Amino acid sequence: MEKSGVEKVMEYRVLLKECAGELEEKKSRFICALRPVESEQEAISFIEETKKKYWDARHNCYAFVLGSRQELTRCSDDGEPGGTAGRPMLEVLLGEGLCGVAAVVTRYFGGTLLGTGGLVRAYSGAVKEALKNGETGRMRYGARLRIGTDYNSVGKLQHLFGKKGVQAEAEYGEAVCFIVTVPVDEADGLKKEVTEATGGKAVIEEVEKIYFIDKE
Repeated sequence: MEKSGVEKVMEYRVLLKECAGELEEKKSRFICALRPVESEQEAISFIEETKKKYWDARHNCYAFVLGSRQELTRCSDDGEPGGTAGRPMLEVLLGEGLCGVAAVVTRYFGGTLLGTGGLVRAYSGAVKEALKNGETGRMRYGARLRIGTDYNSVGKLQHLFGKKGVQAEAEYGEAVCFIVTVPVDEADGLKKEVTEATGGKAVIEEVEKIYFIDKE
């Protein structure tokens, strides 16, 4: 959640649901689990949950990114040589521009030492494999609008919303009310087009400003 007085981030990239991926390097297995998280406590809980699941593994390394500006980051090598696991994992998450995400890579040792370079490639590669199986989206800062109109204008507005790719929820009664959410910088333009399409008959109210998910 943004602090009061802090300028809002117009959009940031997020992981939409949990996913996983795996790779093998010289008989060592690297299993990556990714999960969307909203707080440090959620990230820690996910890490502990994964460690319990893979209790018999030699290493459970992790990295997470929090905040719409990637303000908070943490990573751990969990016994691997310094800088060979957690940091490379974190670099992948940051490089993808992701916020609010935690990654845990579990290693089952295969008997062959991989060396510093090999470990970096394996841990970062496992995160990339998991991301291939994931679904990402844009969290965008938007305005939720309530648009009231008569039945004669319904078709015109539905056509307008369809043309602009705006998702609209309709409530039907004596009149019709559409609830739409658009990026803040597009709200004034949409209001103008709605007014023109209805000959000025539409009643437009800005209900609130919120973050909403726009799938990639």
